[in-house]
Amino acid sequence: MFSIDGIIAFVAVAESGSISEAARRLRISKSVVSERLGDLEAKLGGMLIHRSTRKLTLTEDGATFLESARKILQDMEAASATFRERRGTLSGPLRIAAPVTFGRMHLGPAVYAFLALHPQIALTLDIDDRRVDATSGGYDAIIRHGPILDSRLVAWKLARSRRMLSASPDYLARHGTPRTLEDLESHRGLFYTNRGIADWRFESPEGSVVIRGRLAMGINNGDMLRDAAIAGLGIALLPSFIAAPAIAAGLLSEIDVGPKPEPEFIYMAHPEGRNPSLKLRALGDHLRMTFGDPPYWDPAA
Repeated sequence: MFSIDGIIAFVAVAESGSISEAARRLRISKSVVSERLGDLEAKLGGMLIHRSTRKLTLTEDGATFLESARKILQDMEAASATFRERRGTLSGPLRIAAPVTFGRMHLGPAVYAFLALHPQIALTLDIDDRRVDATSGGYDAIIRHGPILDSRLVAWKLARSRRMLSASPDYLARHGTPRTLEDLESHRGLFYTNRGIADWRFESPEGSVVIRGRLAMGINNGDMLRDAAIAGLGIALLPSFIAAPAIAAGLLSEIDVGPKPEPEFIYMAHPEGRNPSLKLRALGDHLRMTFGDPPYWDPAA
């Protein structure tokens, strides 16, 4: 009979693509990961992973076994969590991914308070602005700002996110303040590149309106996008959790062109078909309560 440690090692290697990354994720040495993986293959009687000096790839048997291995681990974690939760204790591992700026400014403080209430939860929080894959990345959930485009995810809304068209007073003094959507088309635009498109979207009585400003700079980080706007490089459409403090400090000015930017949300999303644990639901409830409605960072609050 193969051990559960071997299955854990195999899934970690398959999802991360390397033994080194699997060892880091499991917090064990590379030699232990290799040993457990080799022991599992020996007991199964076949190779699960092709090993080369450049990369690791699943064999045909490995790809077939991976789905069953994930199901075994999910069922074990669900059974263990149910047992603990029946005793009134939230505990065990929880792995979440979130964007950098929101994580630093708002998610971190909320999570610290949650873990103080539930010290037996072992949370791993990956902060990265790239769009991670919740399923292959081995996450219990991901937190995102904006629309959820992945149909394999089940999304819970944590907070509304108003966006604010913003520029520095210096930029507006030099280039003029746009008053209409048409005015925006001639202005220099600062865009968040992880969305994949350089445009601004607004609501109108006729539906969605897309404005494409002249690209001045594309950035894949919210902090730097705000800083570029403060430096007077152009106009940025920023979420209120980033823009509001800078506007309150006089570093940025909000621009009113009539129609409002399309609303967005802060989401927590988990893979479809995976029963979320009670601790994940508890974290979601805690974040909703902490952020508020409207959220505390919004000037409307």
